Formats: sequence, C-alpha cells, structure tokens
Amino acid sequence: MVNGINLALQFLDSFAFIVLAAAGLAIIFGIMGVINLAHGEFILIGAYTATLAVTQLGLPLVVAMLVGGLVTGLFGILTERVIISGAWPNYVSQRTLGRDIIEPLYDRLADSMVATFGLSLILTQGARIRFGNSIDQIATPFGAISYGEFSYSSYRIVLAGVSIGLLLVTYYLFTRTDFGMRARATIQDKQTAQAMGVNTDRMYMLTFGIGSSLAGLTGALFAPVISMQPTLGDQFLVEAFVAVVVGGPSVVLGTALSGGVLGAILATFSNLYGTFIGRIALLVAALIALRFLPNGITGFIDQLRKRRQESD
Repeated sequence: MVNGINLALQFLDSFAFIVLAAAGLAIIFGIMGVINLAHGEFILIGAYTATLAVTQLGLPLVVAMLVGGLVTGLFGILTERVIISGAWPNYVSQRTLGRDIIEPLYDRLADSMVATFGLSLILTQGARIRFGNSIDQIATPFGAISYGEFSYSSYRIVLAGVSIGLLLVTYYLFTRTDFGMRARATIQDKQTAQAMGVNTDRMYMLTFGIGSSLAGLTGALFAPVISMQPTLGDQFLVEAFVAVVVGGPSVVLGTALSGGVLGAILATFSNLYGTFIGRIALLVAALIALRFLPNGITGFIDQLRKRRQESD
C-alpha cells in the first residue's frame, strides 16, 4: 500500500516537473522553429527573481512567483528583438548603414542552437559573477503529508495541480482566443497570414515572450524545492527537450501526453532502481519514440486520423 502511494506521488511529481519544464520550450519551438538552448537559464531567471523578491523585497510568495514569470517574459521579448529576430539591431543598421545586419533565426535550427547556447553561457556566468555560487533559498510551503513512516512534500502535489491548470490556460489561449488564431495562422502559413493582415513579426515577439514567461514561472514554482545555484537550469533541460520531441507538433496535447508517458516511466524506474536509472530509462524511451514515432505521439495520432478519414 505504501509503495503504491509512493509511486503515485512520484508520478505526480515527475508529471509536474516534465510538463512545467517543457511548456515554454514547446511553444517557442513549435510555433517559431527556434531551439532555445538557453531555456534552462530562462528558468534560472524566474527562480532567482522569485527568490530575491521574497528574501530581499519581502514580497508574498505567490506575488514573487508572478513577478518571476513577468521578468522572464520581458527578458524573453528583449532576447527575441535583439538576437532571434534582430529587429532592433536591424532598425539601427537600416538608418546608419542602409541594410540589415542580422538575419532572423526563425526555422534555422542549427543557427538558433548556436546563438542561444552562447546566451546560456553568458547568463550562467553572469549569475555566478553577480550572486556567487548560491543564494538564500525560500522555505517550502504547506509542510508534508505523512502515511505511517512515509512522508512527502505537499507542495510537490500542488505543483501537479498547477501544471494541469497551466496546460488548460495555454490550451484556451492558443485555441479559443483571437491571439491564438493569429498565432496558429502564423505557424501554418506566414505569407498568407501576412496577406490577411496578421502582424507576424509581433506574433513571433509575443509568442517568444509567452514561452519565456512560462519558463520563468517554472523556475519560480520550483524555487522552494531546488538549490539556488547558477546551473539549476541544467536540471530541467534534458526533460524539457525529451518531452517536446516525444510529444510532437501539438503544443498542449503533446506536452500533456509526453508528460504522462514519460512521467510514468521516470517515476516507475526511479521508484524501483533510483533516480539515475530513472533518467536513463527516460532517455531510452525517447530514443525508442524517435525510432518508431519520428513525428511524436501527436504526429502519430494525426496520421491515424488521416488514414481513417481516407478510408471512410
């Protein structure tokens, strides 16, 4: 009985970790075709901002978490304008040199990887220089639940609920709002969207900002339960990329399905053989998925749906 409860709680923990880690990355990669290797450092910004807002400014934890997401979103917009699209440097160069000096990194996977990897190094070392190797940590709220000799952090269970709520909000944003319609039009056919009056440049900027905000919110949410050090983003990066690849092209559904499948694998193997073996099992599952489901889970579902429609 205790082992079953332990496994269920570990699954909720793994599900929340994978979904929250992957949500922002899935939006940026799925809509913009940009591989953001600085995703872990965006999580770092959110975690540090929330922690410092509590320890230095005395803000309530919930407010500090929202501030962490907001600050990261604004930094994401700055990154998109300067590095990803080059809009601001090109604005200056057009007026001084008469030409653009930066080509946008949309759908240029290798180039975006190099650019964001360089940004990740700058952010990590910058955090180490400014704050040192660690900062004071926030106390974990809500205490723990106990079952006999077994105890588990209540806050980690709350994170599972938050991850589900975040998926629902993201789904509503990208499927039920005018912004979501314009964003999906931009990803499906940029030229047609422009012809229909969609400001695709603005859509890319806002989309990157939203994805960055989700990354920052992830860091803020996990700030009470992880060590505050400049390399904390590395803990999230592997799971985030694995979830995005396994999930496939659908941002919300893919993240939810990959979070469930990979969360179950990670929880089961970690519970039986330890955390290291759990992460190995996660990577093996990703390799198998890439071999047999190259378009991810949702890509496979779309293929089945098209075959059924053709047969009908």
